[in-house]
This record gives sequence, C-alpha cells and structure tokens, in this order.
Amino acid sequence: MIRRVSASDIPAVLSIAGSDSGGGAGIQADLKAFASCGVHGMTAITAITAQNTLEVIAIEAVKPSVIVAQVRAVLDDIGVDAVKIGMLGTVETIAAVDHCLDLLGDIPVILDPVMVAESGADLLATDARESLVELILPRTTVATPNIPEARILTGLGNDASQESLAAAVVAAGPDFAVVTGGHSEAVVDVFCGQTRTVRIEGPRHKATSSHGSGCTHSSALAAFIAQGLMPEDAARAARKVASQAVADGLDTIGSGPGPVDVLGLSRFNHK
Repeated sequence: MIRRVSASDIPAVLSIAGSDSGGGAGIQADLKAFASCGVHGMTAITAITAQNTLEVIAIEAVKPSVIVAQVRAVLDDIGVDAVKIGMLGTVETIAAVDHCLDLLGDIPVILDPVMVAESGADLLATDARESLVELILPRTTVATPNIPEARILTGLGNDASQESLAAAVVAAGPDFAVVTGGHSEAVVDVFCGQTRTVRIEGPRHKATSSHGSGCTHSSALAAFIAQGLMPEDAARAARKVASQAVADGLDTIGSGPGPVDVLGLSRFNHK
C-alpha cells in the first residue's frame, strides 16, 4: 500500500506533461484517464503544442520556473499521491522536473518516456535523452515505454525481445518497467521488476484510433497505484483500461489517427 499524502478521500494524481491542443494525448488524455479511474487529476504543463490528428505544428516549452511553480501550487494546498510524467522535451525541462521530484518527496513516480508523437514529430530533443536516463529513470517507480522507446532508452537493437528490453530498462534505474506491445503483432505487455518478469496478455485492440493510448495507459497505471494497487496489479488494470479505450477509439475525430476514448463517448447517441 502507498502512503497517502492528500487529505481528500479521493486520491490526487499529478500529471507533469505537455498539452495537446487536439485533445487526444498529453495532459488532456491524462485528465480523462484519471477521471475514468476515479482519481482527482492535476497538471503541471511542460510544453504547449499546436497539433491535431495529422501533425504537430508548433511546440513552445514552458519556463522551468513556471513548471516548478505549478508543482509547488498543487503540493502546498492539495497534496500529491502519485505523479505521472509524460512529455519533457528539453534538457532544461528535465532538470526542472528533477527538482520537482525533490519537492514531491517519497511518492510513486510513473514515467511515460514520450519521444515521438503519433504523427511522427519528435517530442524529446536528442540531447535530452541522456538527461532523461540519468536524472529521471533512477527516480521512477514504473517506466512505461513502448517498444521503440525502450530500444532508444536501452540502446538495444531490433532483435531484442520485449523481455530483454524490459529488463534493460529496469537495469537503468526504475523499480519496475512495463514495455507495452502496441507496436508488435502479439500486442502483449511485458512487466518486469528486479526478480520477476511476466507477460500481460488479454484484449488489447489494434485500431486506427490510437492517439493517446500510451498516455492513457500510464495515467491509468498511476491512478491505480495511487489507490493502493501494487505495480503488477496496476499494470494489469491499466492494460484493460487502455485496451477498451483503443477499442472505443474515436475514428471520426479528425482526418488522421483519432483519439482513444477512455470515457466511452462513442456510446452516447449524438444524433
């Protein structure tokens, strides 16, 4: 069980991530996932992106001092039971978030190492990858890279198995890793800790409307850990949430890959 920090009866989870103006990924996806899993969501925005389902048009990094101020604001008044980290983007942002983790203290940290947008745009500068590995990964409770992200983090090639990738991510510092399988034919997640590696199977739908699936998975995992689930159980529960969100994907939103639907909006009759 985690040590609750917030005074409310409802766990409070903080997303430190970028904003997606199209509403499919980033903090917008995080807040929807938090709500669907029954926790109060808060945000510290690291970057503002101008994007839609087709492309990322512009990225503006938030000043490091403002990132820290956002974290201080929610911490001082509300409290934080778990933190989910998403898009960081730059070396300066990573340094600011490293300082934020000092402020947050001993709470679970879930890292979604966002590197590339669904449209293909780079969301993490090449020179920031080393900082992410050196500063943030060792402070992480659960890292949730997809297969391409795990290859970049570990330096392992295309022949490495998901199990090997997950073990190499854990060796880089986090307590646990979940290498998600949305980029593989088997669509299996691999959960790894210091002494146990397991494949998490079950429904995980491949669909054209998958924008925000990684954000949704990591945010759901953070929400379940904030509610007291152990990491492996949280990973299994998060997979179910992300799987359903992909299955319900909103393929009529935009002209590119539509957003996942974690709130079940597709079930409403909008006619």
